[in-house]
Amino acid sequence: MKKHFVGLLCILLVIAITSISWKPASAFKAKSFSKNYAAKTFSASELLEKYVDNIYESSRLEESGLAFNVFKKAITGFLDLKAADKLPQQSSILTVVDFTKSSCEKRMWIIDVVNKALVLHTWVAHGTRSGDDIPNRFSDRIDSKQSSLGFFVTDDIYYGHHGRSLKLDGMDAGFNTNARTREIVVHGAEYVNPGIIENKGRLGRSFGCPAVSTDVIDQVIDTIQGKTVLFINGDSKKYNSRYLDEQMAASYISSDATSNITASL
Repeated sequence: MKKHFVGLLCILLVIAITSISWKPASAFKAKSFSKNYAAKTFSASELLEKYVDNIYESSRLEESGLAFNVFKKAITGFLDLKAADKLPQQSSILTVVDFTKSSCEKRMWIIDVVNKALVLHTWVAHGTRSGDDIPNRFSDRIDSKQSSLGFFVTDDIYYGHHGRSLKLDGMDAGFNTNARTREIVVHGAEYVNPGIIENKGRLGRSFGCPAVSTDVIDQVIDTIQGKTVLFINGDSKKYNSRYLDEQMAASYISSDATSNITASL
């Protein structure tokens, strides 16, 4: 009887030890998931960098000649303008003009940020008093006939001297906020075409407007109208913008972008 009692105690002890030490498989999975998620948590600067790189690579923008640092500035402003409620939250089109490039090159890119696709890559003119082939002088002064740098938001379509055109509102005080007064708009122009480049060795020039070929003006206007961002980059040490705040841009995308980016890594 004593032996049976001792044996029963041993069995109960083994069961108790097993119950205490056992953990469900889901607990190990949860712990493993938590460690993996922590490994993919990014700082604000890393998150923005990965967000920009994801769109840049998917849109194959390097192959088209758009520099990464220029695109990053454009995206930063695109996000900051949304964060500042200067742009509709559903806006997905971003236009980049890089005036550090020769007028003989296609230096306007229209990008669908949401679908990560390059919509159009084309030529664009700069102001006649900004320089010959590559502009190096920029102004927001009335009658300067120079190009302005910075972030613009597209607005209404109208018909003027150059036909169907698109109004722009400058967002950078001191650099482009006279756009309306100066009548700086997106319009088509006959002097923006490869034939002019062949004859003159450079593209024709405007009075400060980012003019494009008459062959693509309707496509350009139809794509970028209705409150989208146009960013004009240039070689200027004076230019600065409140919309180049990377911390603000990272904060804006953090809630939505973290899951998308970490899932793709």
